[in-house]
Amino acid sequence: MFSSFLRRRLPEISIFHNPSSPPSTQSLALLRSALSGPYPPNTPGSTQPLTFSLSVVEAPPTADQLRTIMAYLSSASGSGSSSLAAASTLFSAHPSAPALTERPTDAETIVELAQANPNVVRWPIVVDWSGGRASVGDVEGVRRILEALRKARDSEGKEE
Repeated sequence: MFSSFLRRRLPEISIFHNPSSPPSTQSLALLRSALSGPYPPNTPGSTQPLTFSLSVVEAPPTADQLRTIMAYLSSASGSGSSSLAAASTLFSAHPSAPALTERPTDAETIVELAQANPNVVRWPIVVDWSGGRASVGDVEGVRRILEALRKARDSEGKEE
């Protein structure tokens, strides 16, 4: 019984969103579409939307959230990349972003920078808290998260 409870737990997705960022706007639209219409869209036989809890946050993550996100990014690379590599994926190419040699790796400093100037961060930051996945600054990463949810949905449907 306990295992069926865990299996049926609704995935929790957060998007740390900046409305002035085109990739962020596209990613939010993709997430909302996956909740409201068939997923994947435009696929014969696809009739069900995905089910997950979506949280839209128009601010940078907290330091604690950012530490978790950086851990997800490090583990996703498969190479056990350092916190420096995970942190560097968060920074944009905007002129106000710190130079490569000056980029902080601690979550508190990154959050302070992002709060002072949102342009230093690559938006969106999308996190699948239940699945331990994160995507920074690109719509393809959001598609990968949604595809993982689709695969989990489809395999769960086959078990029942």
